[in-house]
Amino acid sequence: MSLTRHDVESIAYLARLSLSDAELPAYVDSLSKILHLVEQLNAADTADVEPMAHPLADQVQRLRDDVVTEEDRREKYQRNAPAVEAGLYLVPKVIE
Repeated sequence: MSLTRHDVESIAYLARLSLSDAELPAYVDSLSKILHLVEQLNAADTADVEPMAHPLADQVQRLRDDVVTEEDRREKYQRNAPAVEAGLYLVPKVIE
């Protein structure tokens, strides 16, 4: 499946992306290649492949001990922040 310039313009509009006329051909080509790869993956015969519940089935994953390795620097970071209240960082409101 290959995309047209109009398809990419529609996708960019829905994603609220501003693409210049010079950028559109590159995006048309790139997105078409991605869709072609997905088509190739969909064409693979997976009828006899058993789904995996976990990638390490019948194996043991070695985990490190869950120990604290760094000191708590929260107070230091709070002192460095421009505005803090009740242990929380205050930031400007961005959604009205």
